[in-house]
Amino acid sequence: MLAKRSPFSGAFPIRGEYLEVKRTMRRFKILHRTYYNFSGTVWLEPHTLRLRPKEGHTLRIESSSLEISPAARLRWYSDVEDNSVAVATFDTPTRQLVIESAIIIQQFNESPLDFLVADYATDYPFFYGAEDHLILAPYLQGNPSPAAEPLAEWVAGVWRAGTPIQTYALLQRLCAHINRSLAYQAREQPGVQTPAQTLALGSGSCRDFANLFMEAARYLGLAARFVSGYLFAEPSAANYGSTHAWAEVFLPGAGWIGFDPTLGIIVGTDHTAVAVARLPESVPPVAGAFVGPPGASLDVGVWVTELH
Repeated sequence: MLAKRSPFSGAFPIRGEYLEVKRTMRRFKILHRTYYNFSGTVWLEPHTLRLRPKEGHTLRIESSSLEISPAARLRWYSDVEDNSVAVATFDTPTRQLVIESAIIIQQFNESPLDFLVADYATDYPFFYGAEDHLILAPYLQGNPSPAAEPLAEWVAGVWRAGTPIQTYALLQRLCAHINRSLAYQAREQPGVQTPAQTLALGSGSCRDFANLFMEAARYLGLAARFVSGYLFAEPSAANYGSTHAWAEVFLPGAGWIGFDPTLGIIVGTDHTAVAVARLPESVPPVAGAFVGPPGASLDVGVWVTELH
């Protein structure tokens, strides 16, 4: 017997029949406005935009619009990480650049903890299979720097080598420890702190915390990558209307699993990934240059609203 399908469910064969699995869907509107005000008339060079969420079996884009002033020609492509990238080119001189992205997404409520890690990777330490290791090699390489020693000492304070632990429990412990032991501080300055800087300061932004978690995972021999996106949450000291950042770790049998050390939780449907990268500085939402008088001010506003 074939069960009737609904738009938000899946049917899976079991012994010749079909088992209906319902999927709960949430809808969000994401409004992202970027304003550059220049000190005089400038010519804009091509700008790279990473504003479109990554679609997959847990996320669908229902509608999207991208308005730019002055008028721009857009060319879309997928980069090496399969992120959606738009390149905007301009012909008109201007004193202001306005970029407004409005997107409605459908998030399917797959329980964040509803995954199975392969038996050989359940307990830490484990080793990736040869084929996986070949593909994951770039995500296993940390940034060689004087930061290695402070990072090693910090990891040793969270977990003592040789102590039995499950892989997921170790990652969650690292994630929660960053949230509890370090102070969140919004930073408008470009760039990302090294793990050593974040540990020495005892504070950082979401991208700094994501970088610390990512480098700690790599130090432990786990493949990790940086994620830039949006977060649905009530306004607070850690969420005041901006983009958000977290990290993902590849767990055999489960895939890329997200951890948000700013909040100390595993990533769920309140998170919307836009771009992933091996290096955190590789995926700014907007990047470009201009020719003209020096000096420019930047204002960014992000609003994530659940639609009922």
